Amino acid sequence: MPDATIEKIVLIGAGNVGTHLALRFKAQGLVPLQVFSRKITKARKLGKAIGTAYCNQLESIIPDASIYILAIHDGAIGELAQKLSQYIHEKALVVHTSGATPSTVIKKHFKNYGVFYPLQTFSINRKANFNEIPICIDAPRVALRKKLEQLGKILGPKVQRVSDKERAILHVAAVFVNNFTNQFYTIADTILTKENITFELLKPLIQETARKIEKDKPEDMQTGPAIRGDQATIARHLEYLEKFPEYKKLYALVSKSIIKEHS
Repeated sequence: MPDATIEKIVLIGAGNVGTHLALRFKAQGLVPLQVFSRKITKARKLGKAIGTAYCNQLESIIPDASIYILAIHDGAIGELAQKLSQYIHEKALVVHTSGATPSTVIKKHFKNYGVFYPLQTFSINRKANFNEIPICIDAPRVALRKKLEQLGKILGPKVQRVSDKERAILHVAAVFVNNFTNQFYTIADTILTKENITFELLKPLIQETARKIEKDKPEDMQTGPAIRGDQATIARHLEYLEKFPEYKKLYALVSKSIIKEHS
């Protein structure tokens, strides 16, 4: 069973992150006391999924929980923390799950604050493997950090203290490896669809590219025409991409970056 000091949790947010956290907590024997979402349909769906109370009004929030987890979009954290401070106990520990937002947006409203950031991309229709997900935590005092470490280890074994500065840098890097990479997948899919070629043909390549960096540094695994200095192939690719001007710019820019990194 979870430690008694972290049993009283309220989860604020029923989107991708909030849903995965709620389901994992339940699976591990820690059911949040309540879930909140501004949309009652989302609050109800998640509350019923884990068998707990739910609401969509801050005045209905349970006021004496131990930890409040703000699993909401970055732009809403500061405003919601300010409003939440009117309804809950001032000694509550309030944390957010954002990779990019500093913890200080909560500090303005709560003495006990911190960050509880699962470093992963979440989609509601895909099960998350929390045994592999880093849980990045931080708080201003040792006792609070220990509490967040305990909470994180209920989700999975990979819990690590990461400062605001480090987390912000991590988030920049995460955008490159996840969001930008997925955009390149989208571009490839768009090109192939227009040419009536199936994207399925690229999936083994995508999977092998990911497997390569499990044990080796990315820079050592780089292949392709740019690193080989194959200007003839690059020129042919750029000629083809004339019909996709924005993609041509990206191709040229990334090729230039590869050449510079490996020169």
